[in-house]
Amino acid sequence: MSANNDSIQRTILVAVLLCLVCSIFVSGAAVSLKPLQVKNKLEDKKKNILSAAGLLVEGKSIAEQFEQVTTRIVNLETGVYATDVELSELAAAGYPLATFDQRRLAKDSGYSAKLSGKEDPASIKRLEKFAAVFLIEEDGALDKIILPVHGYGLWSTLYGFIALQGDAETIAGLGFYSHTETPGLGGEVDNPSWKALWVGKKIHDASGSIAIDVIKGHVIAGSKKEANQVDGLSGATLTSKGVSNLVRFWLGEKGFAGFLNGIKGQGV
Repeated sequence: MSANNDSIQRTILVAVLLCLVCSIFVSGAAVSLKPLQVKNKLEDKKKNILSAAGLLVEGKSIAEQFEQVTTRIVNLETGVYATDVELSELAAAGYPLATFDQRRLAKDSGYSAKLSGKEDPASIKRLEKFAAVFLIEEDGALDKIILPVHGYGLWSTLYGFIALQGDAETIAGLGFYSHTETPGLGGEVDNPSWKALWVGKKIHDASGSIAIDVIKGHVIAGSKKEANQVDGLSGATLTSKGVSNLVRFWLGEKGFAGFLNGIKGQGV
């Protein structure tokens, strides 16, 4: 009986020691790999920004291509660039410019506010106070403005970027880097043919009202609304509506409208 107990105790001891050793190795690997994970995450973000703007060149260094991009932080409440004081405060709170994490910021009650009802057509729940924008200049003039966007589709929150021409009015591209919409249906937001339909569309109508919209069915060629409409995704009405809502939200008053109006009036 005593030998039996010794055997059980030894088995338990070996199991505990094995778990302890494994946990040390796993923890060590996680710590040692974290810098690489952060680097890869930032490179993927840069790749998606360039892709949304139609500037990604496959086979060329992402870091080299991104040298043409200037990153700035915008205060969404004021519509202007964050001050040096605000940038310092953000950095001290764990949100430095170089690794600015807007998704994490939106969950921080100190830097975001709850949205409800009519305030939240994109179903994002919380709106962050600051957002990163990405600017590209050519020959001393603003050429592209890339803005982060997100909102709920059918099954998931879609995260992506919308690119505008330097006039802050004409869409240059749209792309999503994270979502779990249904493959073949809502997942067609990743289809290059559908993304190409956004290029050249206008944010506002002749009256100055925000009019960009993903409609059900196909846009009627030659119609008065053609410049502001994009074909809906076949069989994915709710995802199409979600994309329309999130784009209109982020280009509207709660989003980047103030910032874009400033660009139209004064330039960068």
